[in-house]
Amino acid sequence: MAHYDALLVLSFGGPEGPDDVMPFLENVVRGRGVPRERLLEVAEHYQSFGGVSPINGQNRDLVEALRPVAGVPVYWGNRNWHPFGEETVRRMADDGVRRAAVFATSAYAGYSSCRQYYEDIARISFDGGPELVKLRHYGDHPGFVAAMADHTRQALDRLKDRAGHDHARLVFTAHSIPVSMAETAGPSGGLYEAQLRRTAELVNRALGRTAPWDLVWQSRSGPPQVPWLEPDVCDHLRELDAEAAVLVPIGFVSDHMEVVYDLDTEARQVAEERGLPMERASTAGTHPAFVRMVRELMDEPEPVPCALTCCPAPKRRQAQVPDQV
Repeated sequence: MAHYDALLVLSFGGPEGPDDVMPFLENVVRGRGVPRERLLEVAEHYQSFGGVSPINGQNRDLVEALRPVAGVPVYWGNRNWHPFGEETVRRMADDGVRRAAVFATSAYAGYSSCRQYYEDIARISFDGGPELVKLRHYGDHPGFVAAMADHTRQALDRLKDRAGHDHARLVFTAHSIPVSMAETAGPSGGLYEAQLRRTAELVNRALGRTAPWDLVWQSRSGPPQVPWLEPDVCDHLRELDAEAAVLVPIGFVSDHMEVVYDLDTEARQVAEERGLPMERASTAGTHPAFVRMVRELMDEPEPVPCALTCCPAPKRRQAQVPDQV
């Protein structure tokens, strides 16, 4: 079994007030040539919520939930906002940490969802600092599946209580990515989509359902001429032939901005315009099964690092505001 003397929760980060929004977005897109108009557009999403992304608060809650079960000190660092990962790792070194498990708040294969976290680990590591070991993908872990099934069941119950519907369609959602990135995800390509379909099937099965379900995509950004995974959740809801729907955001582990805006605001507006009763399942968050999952991942044999050819960086970065903004 692997031995760790600390756990690092490594995440994306988010602004915590109106003055943080533009500096945060500039950190996210540095070197990618994103037009300022696009940043201002996304900034408005944050400002409509007081300039605060829920992701940092949810990560604090996750860290606190992990402390009693991790068996080692728990730290937290981000890629794009305070507390930055490099600051956290320096503090870990000062505390005498020698070898830490890294739990990335992204469950699947892919450049943005996995490889970029390896790049983060390489960037924030330093000679004499702690060895950082990224834990494996976990979209199919029983703890993640149980948390998402439980939250989906609660959404189905809310829909039944509110609108009297027993036969809602489950619509699983995940972050869209460029088709070229999806094709190179994993050792032989296509793993991002395959893992998400596997998770959707496992959640559906855990609920004891046999009805068809859908996997759709959200939060696309970038120039329209670049193909991204489709259908978009809003387009799907406009065409959905069902008496009711429950959106299940299996592509995310916390209710950050792309969940509360793209699903709770935009997708809900589409459903209301159609007169389609809709509920949205919570993300895994601090569900006890999800928290226990992290401890179980730490207890597994040390994962084999991905090959450098796995989930390669895009050859040409499209102008976009990427994951988890």
